[in-house]
Amino acid sequence: MDFELSETQAMVRDTARAFSDRVLRPRAADFERAEHVPSDVLREMADLGLMGVNVPAALGGAEAGAVAYALAIAEIARGCSATAVIMAVTNMVAEVITKVGTDAQRAAHVTKITSGAYEAASFALSEPGAGSDPGAMQTTAVRRDGRWVINGQKQWITNGDRAGVFVVWARTGGPGTAGLSAFLVEKGAPGLTLGKAEDKMGIRASATLPLTFDDCEVSDDAMLGPEGSGFKLAMMALDGGRIGIGAQSLGIASGALDEARRYAGERQQFGKPIAEFQAVQWMIADSHADLDASRLMVLRAASMKEAGKGFSQEAAMAKLWASEAAWRVCSRAVQVLGGYGYTREFSVERRMRDVRVTQIYEGTSEVQRVVIARGELRR
Repeated sequence: MDFELSETQAMVRDTARAFSDRVLRPRAADFERAEHVPSDVLREMADLGLMGVNVPAALGGAEAGAVAYALAIAEIARGCSATAVIMAVTNMVAEVITKVGTDAQRAAHVTKITSGAYEAASFALSEPGAGSDPGAMQTTAVRRDGRWVINGQKQWITNGDRAGVFVVWARTGGPGTAGLSAFLVEKGAPGLTLGKAEDKMGIRASATLPLTFDDCEVSDDAMLGPEGSGFKLAMMALDGGRIGIGAQSLGIASGALDEARRYAGERQQFGKPIAEFQAVQWMIADSHADLDASRLMVLRAASMKEAGKGFSQEAAMAKLWASEAAWRVCSRAVQVLGGYGYTREFSVERRMRDVRVTQIYEGTSEVQRVVIARGELRR
């Protein structure tokens, strides 16, 4: 067992850390107030290889692997949670198209994602009545005159406002998950309407919005993967996505612990820094232990993915533990800062709001427990 990073992994981590410290951390509060991450920030990330970390170099990616990707997401999230989720979903879409798309689909879309020609990409699976249960999906795709016609609604779509391409799931066959297929729908496609962005608790600089498909026509070659393979494709993508959200959780909470540690060393009460009080020391110690366990679990799942091994259960455990541990860490950080932690003057307030959704998207904590239990009970 080797815990040392390779030269490439360390380089990607350091690149992401330097960018996060220089660009994201000083501006994250401004991004939240504007409810927007500027386009130039995303273009620079693409230039640095951060929009295709685990994508082959032939398609413009960094080809650095899943471990490097997890390290990069954590560093970006340490600076700005919203930027991290834009990056995570964009990378996930790029990987999905790379893995199952045709050569033409890869050339048309993956290269635009990695180069920054598309600001972002989007993953359109959830619906108003189909979140944790994709088998309840109502959106349909029907072949008509040599084209596919999509009708239905999608909900909670990250990057919906700025995606150059959407991976959209729709029902092409009978009931249940066996009848689902995936399609590539480009920005501005006739019949695709973007809804109003949700007014969210956190991650406010990343837009989450509904999509409506009203006789939205796409070409016959817009189907991603074989017909009827949509559910399998979605589960494959979500396994990798859970590593990304585990890493995002780790990064958000690491930033909160950084701030709590600094504050505890500076804040004086009863004639000495509060870091000298055991109650504060224990909060710092518990948070450090939580994050170290999260880091090991996330990187284990990522290394298994990189090695081509099955990693569904490990990804679910990493996402479950890291997201719930990150909530604890952010809560403790607010407690260390006391009244100041409850104000927007310090980032721990924003981080606590931002981190809550990590227990919900890419599969709720309850869904992760189902995945873990099923794997354990099959042994």
